[in-house]
Amino acid sequence: MSWTEVVIEIAREHAEALSDALMEAGALSVSVEDADEGTDQEKPLFGEPGMEPTEAAWEHSRVVALTDVDADQAAIVAEAAAAIGIETTPAYTTRAVADEDWVRLTQSQFAPIHIGKNIWVVPSWHEAPDPDALILELDPGLAFGTGSHPTTRLCMEWLEAHPAPGKTVLDYGCGSGILAMVAKKMGAGDVAGVDIDPQAIESARDNANRNQCEIDYYLPDSFATSAKPHHATGKFNTVVANILSSPLKLMAPMLAGRVAPGGSLVLSGVLARQAEEVAEAYAPFITLGVWAEQDGWVALHGQLGSNVPPTPRGQ
Repeated sequence: MSWTEVVIEIAREHAEALSDALMEAGALSVSVEDADEGTDQEKPLFGEPGMEPTEAAWEHSRVVALTDVDADQAAIVAEAAAAIGIETTPAYTTRAVADEDWVRLTQSQFAPIHIGKNIWVVPSWHEAPDPDALILELDPGLAFGTGSHPTTRLCMEWLEAHPAPGKTVLDYGCGSGILAMVAKKMGAGDVAGVDIDPQAIESARDNANRNQCEIDYYLPDSFATSAKPHHATGKFNTVVANILSSPLKLMAPMLAGRVAPGGSLVLSGVLARQAEEVAEAYAPFITLGVWAEQDGWVALHGQLGSNVPPTPRGQ
């Protein structure tokens, strides 16, 4: 089967509405791109992990609609434009899309990821490059955390550098469950993960089963009422949270309160410029310092009961 793409360049204020209208008019899928991509006017459009971008489209946007090859592309564009109040049908171009093995093409974009000294995140369709390494079989999915983002990598590298055989670990904001799984494979005893997204919890449980990791994953309410008293009200030897700076600051009393005496708190999802303000939010409970930085992101670490800032990695 073959398809035809319809390409329309349009201002930001119309891009999102036009995308929805094209779908209603018969497009099979629609994407929005930066029309200035590859030029000096190209602008990044992104949010922090777990957050949507602050803008829905670029100032100069390109809307790309996929249609059946036999569809009436002119009618689809005209109907969509009229639906959002654009009186003159916008100019557009078309381009053929050849039939391909889309599953194989998508899979080819995701290769194994090497993290730290001995961790490999391997999609299920790949062989592990080093079968003797710490292997996490994890397919890209809807839950945040595959090891490709610096914040996830920083937390994984911290867990690898600080194994805690038999110790308890809490992964708050667990996403795909990858951090909890690293801790478990590094020898941790009781491991729990918490996330506000039910889909993330489902994904994390599936990933843990696939990787033969015994981990309890919870939504916040079920965590607070867990049948395991230690999970509901107890403290953990390591608490790791890879979320965002704003919620991390708000959760300072709760997260610090979950750290056992002498235990470690590891935070990421924090830009380097935000590190000081996040550390200040936790100062009444625990002294945090930057453990490592990668691509403008940092991992903060502190040990409960110590007033001495931790030593950064490599020092």
